[in-house]
This record gives sequence, C-alpha cells and structure tokens, in this order.
Amino acid sequence: LLQKIKPHQVFAAGDFADPNGTHIVCFNIILAALTRLKETEEWVKDCWMWLYRGAWQEFPTHEIEMAVPLSPAEVIRKRHAIFKHQSQKDLPVFPGDDAREFWVRAEDRNRETAQSYDKLGLAEYAAMEAFVRYEF
Repeated sequence: LLQKIKPHQVFAAGDFADPNGTHIVCFNIILAALTRLKETEEWVKDCWMWLYRGAWQEFPTHEIEMAVPLSPAEVIRKRHAIFKHQSQKDLPVFPGDDAREFWVRAEDRNRETAQSYDKLGLAEYAAMEAFVRYEF
C-alpha cells in the first residue's frame, strides 16, 4: 500500500503505554515497512512520520513539532470520526482513574493544547492536534 500511494506523510499513534498494546504493534509495523522501503524507494527519503497522542495524554508543549489548529466544526468532525471506531464508542476498557469516554478525553486534550499555545501568545483556537516527528 505504501508503494502504491507513496505518501509524503504517515501518521501513527505515539501512545506506546497503551494498555492493549495495539499502538506499539502498529507503529513497529509501519516503521519496519518504511525502513525497508527507504533502501529501495526514493520517495521514502522525503516521507515524514508523525506521531500523535490518543485520549489520555498530550506531548509536552516544548516537544510538539507540528500543531494543527481545529475550528469548532473540525472538533465535531473529529468526534464523529472517533464514533466510527466501535472500540471507542463507549467507556474505555482500561479507563484508569479517568472514566471519561474517548471522545471527551480527546476533545479536552485538544482544547488544553490550544489553551497552552494561547498562553504563549499565539492565536486562539478551539482546539489543536499536536504531532512529534519520528525520524527513521
């Protein structure tokens, strides 16, 4: 699939402490594929891998390398995208000390990220999705 699409950017979950382990499994598969393709495919040299965080925690502000502002309408669109994942529609299987649903956690996290940037003097947005580049 990567050879067919030849993406310039690949996005992967960066929550490696995820209790069910799927994030690290998926990350390792993507990383292995990109590392192998880098040896033979020229386009991979210009491909960047971006990690995002899930519903539980955000990257520290000083580590964020790309922050994408979200409008109120985009926040709702993201919520609907979360609802399309059957495993994230209801209460989390491993909630820890936080019983909020995934979409609530994600929206709160994105809103808090935007507030952090606002406090730094940058533009005010409803929310922000944050990414850290993983160099392979």
